[in-house]
Amino acid sequence: MNYIGVTGWGDHDSLYPNQTPTRDKLKVYAGHFPTVEVDAAFYAIQPIRNAEKWVNETPASFQFIVKAYQGMTGHQRGEIPFETKQAMFKAFKESLEPYIQYNKLAMVLFQFPPWFTCKRENVEYLRWCKREMDKIPCALEFRHQSWFTPQYRQQTLDFMKTENWIHSICDEPQSGEGSIPTVIEVTDPQKVLVRFHGRNVNGWQKRNAENWREVRYLYRYNQQELQEWAHHVKKLAKGCENVYLLFNNNSGGDAADNAKEMMKLLQIEYEGLAPRQLDLF
Repeated sequence: MNYIGVTGWGDHDSLYPNQTPTRDKLKVYAGHFPTVEVDAAFYAIQPIRNAEKWVNETPASFQFIVKAYQGMTGHQRGEIPFETKQAMFKAFKESLEPYIQYNKLAMVLFQFPPWFTCKRENVEYLRWCKREMDKIPCALEFRHQSWFTPQYRQQTLDFMKTENWIHSICDEPQSGEGSIPTVIEVTDPQKVLVRFHGRNVNGWQKRNAENWREVRYLYRYNQQELQEWAHHVKKLAKGCENVYLLFNNNSGGDAADNAKEMMKLLQIEYEGLAPRQLDLF
């Protein structure tokens, strides 16, 4: 099955008519898409009550992709707010319990930073992370091209298969070492993830700008680009049972529109979504 959605549910104005209150946005979102990325989990390990609320607000078949907390992936500046790394992972896993209980956890996404390069100590850390996560399905996304240089490309893919990492494939600007090529390969027969970051090369490079996050993901995919990806998705589906597509190009409000365009290209009409409220006119 192909699951199409976006990263987060708060900032997609085209989905929320009539000034939908923030507390109700997930309910409305679940009437449009069958999956979403919980990016709030990256900034702070979420209280269990939040996950309980979210699983109760979504249909039975809805799937969450929960982003790993930044302390787990090395993004955290300074000391982690836990006594040990083990305690941090334990707290994060406890926050996932409602998703698991309701069979709504598609995967946890480990997105590593551009300074996480292909070297022995980082490979060992990936092994350690996977052991700590136990049987929880985990996706792996790199942000340094060293993992996919000709010398290490196949070794990286083989490692992910051996360690049971789901491949998070990126569509992103090709902008030096701090970006990775689009490697259309499946490492897990059950699940693969594709994340669309846009192709704004200039914005990708402006990490020192005050609004760099907004500039970085300012991009709208055109029909030709989406059609190319529709072809890739069909290829991925031949080697994988479930393909998850997340659009992250939302600085200009384009993610939800591109996600819906992809649904049309793949001729998908989802059943089991949340009921939508009909506008009066």
